[in-house]
Amino acid sequence: MDYKTIAKQLGEKVTTVGAIICKWKKHKRTVNLPRPGAPCKISPRGVAMIMRTVRNHPRTTREDLVNDLKAAGTIVTKKTIGNTLRHEGLKSCSARKVPLLKKAHIHARLKFANEHLNDSEDIWVKVLWSDETKMELFGINSTRRVWRRRNAAYDPKNTMPTVKHGGGNIMLWGCFSAKGTGQLHRIKGTMDGAMYRQILGENLLPSVRALKMGRGWVFQHDNDPKHTAKVTKEWLKKKHIKVLEWPSQSPDLNPIENLWRS
Repeated sequence: MDYKTIAKQLGEKVTTVGAIICKWKKHKRTVNLPRPGAPCKISPRGVAMIMRTVRNHPRTTREDLVNDLKAAGTIVTKKTIGNTLRHEGLKSCSARKVPLLKKAHIHARLKFANEHLNDSEDIWVKVLWSDETKMELFGINSTRRVWRRRNAAYDPKNTMPTVKHGGGNIMLWGCFSAKGTGQLHRIKGTMDGAMYRQILGENLLPSVRALKMGRGWVFQHDNDPKHTAKVTKEWLKKKHIKVLEWPSQSPDLNPIENLWRS
């Protein structure tokens, strides 16, 4: 007889009949097999609910998920939630910081990408990238994670030295191209438009000559007010320096950010 006929005669579900027959064919027994470990505290439906929540709201905390399951009638700990998420291929990571983008910024970035989508490598080789950055003199101003064993928290390899009141920092201007790095200039005090033009005057063209950029090179800098000021634009035009049009709020598009991190 087929599954449906058997289920009708016994008053059971078709799926139940099918499961029992499959178990007999595979294991030659119909009783429940011994489990390899403790049964899961969260049902498949509960796991699906957790994954749906995390997929739609990645910032959801384990405590939030514990409360959601509790409201659904399942009581578990935050550790169980963490184990379940790791089993599903997820892990807890620090959220990356990115520029706040408005619709105008998004459209400008997309326009920039489309305009340069088919640019050849030879074109990008001619670009001199530049930016300012802050360097920590002692330690780093961020949280870092380490892999360690229990009770090894204060092993020198697992610690990050600090000093009271911070270690101070310096501001730098730098540039580079596919041919190498240009000059690095330390910015003393608060940089205004006049100081920025002075930095360009002392470092930009010497870097171009040292890197042998040749004719047709293009200068890149972001849309900081000091960079886009009328006086600065006139200075660049007077020096016959071609500037790459750059979308606002796009430091992540500048490859010099990778150079700073290295």
